[in-house]
Order: sequence, then structure tokens, then C-alpha cells
Amino acid sequence: MLQLSGKFVATAGFSDQLARMLIRVSTNHALPKALAVNTALLCGGADVPEGFGLYLALESSRQCLPEGRSAAAMAVLPDSAQFIHDGDIVRVSPRAGTYRVVFRSQSPHTSILLTERCNHYCLMCSQPPRDVDDDWIMDEVERLIPMIPLSAREIGFTGGEPTLYGERLIRLLEQTKRYLPRTAVHVLSNGRRFCDIAFAQAYAAIEHPDLMVGIPLYSDDPVRHNYVVQAKDAFDETIRGILNLKRLKQRVELRVVLHLQTIDRLPQLAEFIGRNLLFVDQVALMGLEITGFTRGNLDKLWIDPFDYRETLERSVDILAAYRIPTAVYNHQLCVVTDRVRPFCTKSISDWKNEYLPTCSSCDARSECGGFFSSGVKYRHSDHIRPVVRM
Repeated sequence: MLQLSGKFVATAGFSDQLARMLIRVSTNHALPKALAVNTALLCGGADVPEGFGLYLALESSRQCLPEGRSAAAMAVLPDSAQFIHDGDIVRVSPRAGTYRVVFRSQSPHTSILLTERCNHYCLMCSQPPRDVDDDWIMDEVERLIPMIPLSAREIGFTGGEPTLYGERLIRLLEQTKRYLPRTAVHVLSNGRRFCDIAFAQAYAAIEHPDLMVGIPLYSDDPVRHNYVVQAKDAFDETIRGILNLKRLKQRVELRVVLHLQTIDRLPQLAEFIGRNLLFVDQVALMGLEITGFTRGNLDKLWIDPFDYRETLERSVDILAAYRIPTAVYNHQLCVVTDRVRPFCTKSISDWKNEYLPTCSSCDARSECGGFFSSGVKYRHSDHIRPVVRM
């Protein structure tokens, strides 16, 4: 697991008034001065040039920081940050003495949090909502988008609930389209705001060439869905939101987190989707991420994936019969049936992904999604075994 954030030691040059700054990292000592002033140089040798907005060094190579430049901002990062690469973008918070890597140029997994606020309180939420004024996050993201390179393959906007921003979210998506016209964009939303046809129309009017919204649907039974998300009328508003989006020819992915409260009706949900929401673009059946609220509610949520493998297979078969594109996320290949394995996707972001020691001899490890680092020590299937191919 990569540590994307941590503490740094400021050695010089930071203003006491500076709360946060976003800056792109470079290893290019010959960068033109006009670019260098807004760039963080990752020092790794002698002859460090002047003119950079920030100088960074790892603890093990802090001697590379240039001496005698009291006006230059300099910071020493822990060696756990050695993955930082040319083209990455970091947030540096001098007052707090912290940093966070917000964009990694070498990773296909770029997930950008827009807010911690939400109108759901899901039993298994991995990002527990907070009722706070965190508009500063959106302010920062609006500065971040122009800094991301055109080569970025995909970015995801998450929360909390991004649609709580209303028109401001629409403007962010328009900005993203302008600066990153070839980058696929995925918005994770509970879908309820799209039941407002005016908002759905504004979203559709963006006319982004590669935009999808991922909407959780946990049961065909409204009472069950509303219980899981802990919100009144959520099912009805979510379904109306999905219908509005598809009426406007927008791409929609349905996401179903599999746990003790949802698994017994999964085949009925698959049938419901096939009969009523046949037009969705994809269904993702997802394993638990054991972090956030999931840890506190684990006794209500945990079921060994091996124990529901037949239910999962039956549900996948139903969706496939309706010719609905289906993917299985966050499941290890050894706990699903042979018929489900082709639907399994390596979905866990590389920075929070790991494998058990027993996986080292597995013939299918390169195809398997592995485990969430945050939860593997809490609970995992009792049936993890290496896949042996003859």
C-alpha cells in the first residue's frame, strides 16, 4: 500500500500565512525559469539549480537540498514517498506540516474527492459523511484540473455526494471537458439529484464525449435499499434519476455492494434490472471495502464471498441473459466460480491494493484484483487458496 499522504519537515522558505498549495513535481533541472517558479523540483543529486518554487527531497537524500537559499521553500519527505514521480501533483500544507499526492502521473487510478458531505448514511460507507463546510475542496479541484496532463486516461469524482454542489458540479464537468477533452470521467453519485429533470438536463447539456455516472442500487425492494443507505425515499428518487439520465441518453453504471443485507435478494435485483433498467450501460457487483462505517457495522454486513458464490453466479447469469454488460469488482478469483471469473475485474486502485502471502504461488495472481490494504487485516474469506493451472 502506497502512503499518499504524510508529514514533512520544512527546512526553509515557507510563509506562515500559506495554508495550502498545489504544485507539480519535476525532476528536470533544465526546466525554463518561467515554468520552474511554479514547480517543485524533486532533488536527487548535486548542482541543484535556482528558481524553483519548491525543493523536495526524501529523508535519505536530504543532503541534496540546496544550501544557502533561505528564500527558497524546501521540504523533506519521508522515504515512504519515494514513489513520487515526475509529473505528479502534490498538495503541501505548511501550517499543518503535511503533504498529499493528489495526482499520480504513472497511475491509471485517479480518484478526486469533491466533498465529505452526503445525504446518505450508508451502512458500509468507506468515506463517512461529515456535515461540514468543505467548499475549499472544490476550490482546490478547480485549480487542479488545469494542471493534470492531457495524457490522463481517466479521472473519477467522488464524495460524499458530488451533486450537492448543484450548478457548481456542472461547471466543474464543463471545465474538465475543456482542459481534458480526451480523458474519461466517472462521477460517483447516489443519483437522487438527477430526479430533478432540470439538473439532469444541465448535466446532459455538457455533452462530454466520455462521461459516466456510477449510481448504487442495493435492492429491488425499496425498503431494503432505503435501510442500507439510511435515507427516506432514496429508492424512488434514485430510480427516477436513472430514468431521467437514460431518457437524456447519458451513460449510467449501476453499482451493487454485496453484503449480508443485500446478498439474499441479489438474483431478484438482477431480474429487476433486466426487466426495468435494461438500458443501463453496465452493472458492477462489488465486494466490501472494510473501512469507514463497514468496520463498525461488520457484524451486520460480513458474509464470506465463498459462501455466496452460487448466488453471485446465478445473478451474473441473469444479467448476462439480458445482455447487460456486467463486471465483478473487489473479489478474489479463488472465491468465485469458474463461470464468474471472466467477469472479474482488477478494480482496486493500485495505491491501496495488496495480496496475502499465500497468493505468491497463485497462477492467476496477475489477473486477480487482490485485497484492499485497509481491510485485509480485519476480515477476508476463509477460502483464499492459490489457483493452480495444469
